[in-house]
Amino acid sequence: MIDALRWDTGLIRRYDLAGPRYTSYPTAVQLHSEVGSFDLLHALRDSRRAVRPLSIYVHVPFCANICYYCACNKVITKDRGRAAPYLQRLEQEIQLIACHLDPRQTVEQLHFGGGTPTFLSHVELRQLMAHLRKHFNLLDDDSGDYGIEIDPREADWSTMGLLRELGFNRVSLGVQDLDPVVQRAINRLQSLEQTRAIIDAARTLQFRSINLDLIYGLPKQTPEGFARTVDEVIKLQPDRLSVFNYAHLPERFMPQRRIDSNDLPAPAAKLEMLQRTIEQLTAAGYRYIGMDHFALPDDELAIAQEESTLQRNFQGYTTHGHCDLIGLGVSAISQIGDLYCQNSSDLNTYQDTLSTSQLATSRGLVCNADDRLRRAVIQQLICHFELDFETIEQAFTIDFRGYFKDEWPALQAMHKDGLINLSDQGIEVLPAGRLLVRSVCMVFDAYLGMHSQQRFSRVI
Repeated sequence: MIDALRWDTGLIRRYDLAGPRYTSYPTAVQLHSEVGSFDLLHALRDSRRAVRPLSIYVHVPFCANICYYCACNKVITKDRGRAAPYLQRLEQEIQLIACHLDPRQTVEQLHFGGGTPTFLSHVELRQLMAHLRKHFNLLDDDSGDYGIEIDPREADWSTMGLLRELGFNRVSLGVQDLDPVVQRAINRLQSLEQTRAIIDAARTLQFRSINLDLIYGLPKQTPEGFARTVDEVIKLQPDRLSVFNYAHLPERFMPQRRIDSNDLPAPAAKLEMLQRTIEQLTAAGYRYIGMDHFALPDDELAIAQEESTLQRNFQGYTTHGHCDLIGLGVSAISQIGDLYCQNSSDLNTYQDTLSTSQLATSRGLVCNADDRLRRAVIQQLICHFELDFETIEQAFTIDFRGYFKDEWPALQAMHKDGLINLSDQGIEVLPAGRLLVRSVCMVFDAYLGMHSQQRFSRVI
């Protein structure tokens, strides 16, 4: 079975390293300032010539309240007026980007993230979607994957009705934990009733998919308490679940400095939370997709994995990896052909740059031949838990074992440890190794030695 997992505490202790999440390869850490808006315009031209379909990500950075665990790019403010000048610049960016694309390039995927996208008023959401539809070829038959992240404390039935009317058919809700003690420790008080109300609205309004986010390893959490949260979440029957490992990096993320490290669960307790969660979700019929993600068997991600068409990009696991990804808004990342580029992460810089009718691209990279090869290898492993050497050899005209001779000893050690099965034909990530697939991918990362692994979260 493709979703088979086996818990092996010894393997986990040996291979639970700090490493990238591989939403891209090379990872965002490698982006540099020598790539700018000129490179983006060239990439857009190539996309237009090839008439490639599009995936659009829109970043809305505003939140009314701070969650102490959060590592996202956000602006905490009670002043809803802060959104107006930002939306003005965002609309400028939409125009500047869209004029370099072909109207025939359909937007197969759209995602609003943040921050809290529903921080915007109903009028502002209508205006933003109208602007996107004016400048991009958004589908109007509900066949696209159009999703939005929702804070259940910031939405109600009328909000959900508006989002459905605007064309959204997927929602992702942050839950994290239902225990009030944990919620107080992370400054996110959110009742089960609030979450259930939004899910009921989404079902009634026929949203196609509902995703819930949970986090284990938060302050005040216990294995017993988190198991109760998982039980309650299972009763809500989301189509997908993301169960993230909390990475406590207060030196990088200021809000996390408000968390008392003495309140964090011990490593053994975190492992128990994950093990119990996997058991609970598996018993409830969810499949392990990989990298913290679970889905019901009839979900598109599960089907794509069965059919070996699942892919991964800056938006995570996706069935639209063939699309060029256009990132709009502060800190947003684009992936167009072999170009990765990111907008400025500073709100004022982003807005000031666009006020002069210039794109806010601040850094990026262009993949070389070695990057493309290693990207294909990592993508196969992280999406499908297997790699066929001959397929890679034919696609890139290499001898796999010769090309990766320096990596071979590490792969042999993983084979010996039971993490993978290494043969002359390829690599299979074994059930005991699937939770640790990031560690397998790290073997093929040519950049890992160049920067501190302290920049990354641990595998588990």
